[in-house]
Amino acid sequence: MTTKISTENKNKLSVENKNIGLLSASQAIIGSQQALIMSVGALVGISLAPNPSLATLPISFMVLGLAFTSGSAALLSHRLGRTKAFIFGAMLAVLSAIIAAIGIFIGSFIIFSMALALAGASTAFGQQYRFAAADSVPEERKGNAISWVLLGGLFAGFIGPALAKWGRNWFEGAEFAGSFIALSALALFGIYILAQTKLPKAEAKQEIKSETSLVEIARSPSIFVPIITGVVSYGIMKFIMVAAPLAMVGMAGHSKEMAISAIQWHIISMFAPSLVTAMIISKFGSRIVIALGLILILACLFIAISGMSSAHFGLAMILLGIGWNFGFIGSTALLAEGYKPQDAARVQALNEQLVFGIMALVTILSGVLLNIFGWQAINLFLIPVTTFTLALLAWEAWGREKNNS
Repeated sequence: MTTKISTENKNKLSVENKNIGLLSASQAIIGSQQALIMSVGALVGISLAPNPSLATLPISFMVLGLAFTSGSAALLSHRLGRTKAFIFGAMLAVLSAIIAAIGIFIGSFIIFSMALALAGASTAFGQQYRFAAADSVPEERKGNAISWVLLGGLFAGFIGPALAKWGRNWFEGAEFAGSFIALSALALFGIYILAQTKLPKAEAKQEIKSETSLVEIARSPSIFVPIITGVVSYGIMKFIMVAAPLAMVGMAGHSKEMAISAIQWHIISMFAPSLVTAMIISKFGSRIVIALGLILILACLFIAISGMSSAHFGLAMILLGIGWNFGFIGSTALLAEGYKPQDAARVQALNEQLVFGIMALVTILSGVLLNIFGWQAINLFLIPVTTFTLALLAWEAWGREKNNS
């Protein structure tokens, strides 16, 4: 009997690890899409836009596509089954890359923007990889599973910018069209990888129907605090990430290649710490990891306001990436600890809608505020926002300790 249980446990662990590995590889692919778009989206935008102030609008369309579909993607992943939903998302990635290339070929700012909106929709399904991993393992492995999946983004930091540089001049008069064509082939391979996953249906954990309203659930500090820390970590990261290439090229006089490299190292920094993040969560808890992330984001902001040399930009973007990693992974893990299995679909949908809805707003504002106030001023504005979030996290931790004592 013991041998049978042991064999079943080994088989279950093997399936769990295989799924995590495949999701990590899929994260690398969907992350490459984001890395490429964040590296060259504004640069393509400024070459196609009727007005330079609209340069970041295509990226804003991507984030809007993500924001408007994130809640639906979360619910569909639970109802349709995660493997089928994820394959559908990968198909959207293939289609969006092809349409983006067409937009560049014919010089259409509108078509390029619509393509990036579709890319955002595909990313909404990719954002569910981390929850799929967390929900498929025992409580003690959730932080580790999330970290392993997001570690795939480390490779995205190399692949996305490499595709941008590799395909940049494939077609004369259509800069970066080749980059998106190469991306479509990579996304097609992603469909094959996702088809190999054997993810349990999320409904299996929701046999008991929740009688608690979503409003009542969201009032709990264990829910709204990690949602807010996730919103702030992701929102500030995206705000600065979108503005940085434009500030480097248009305001500081750095080259496009230097701007792409800065984004590349930022993306590497976003995902490289993932395994360390898992270990810190296991040893010190999610709250400490979130606090470290917010402190690193503060350090990024102070460096950004202190100068505009390549070193200032480079160091600020690296700290921003690490800060996002700690803040976002910590927030996801803390949220996953806070809800009951029967509430998972609704809480995850709410979280995704808020995180990426706010991210859409700040992405739209990023280019506009950069042109109005300048690089250093927009960073200065974010310091009190980050400080307040740190204080909110401390309040939640204090309340938890008080209740447990």
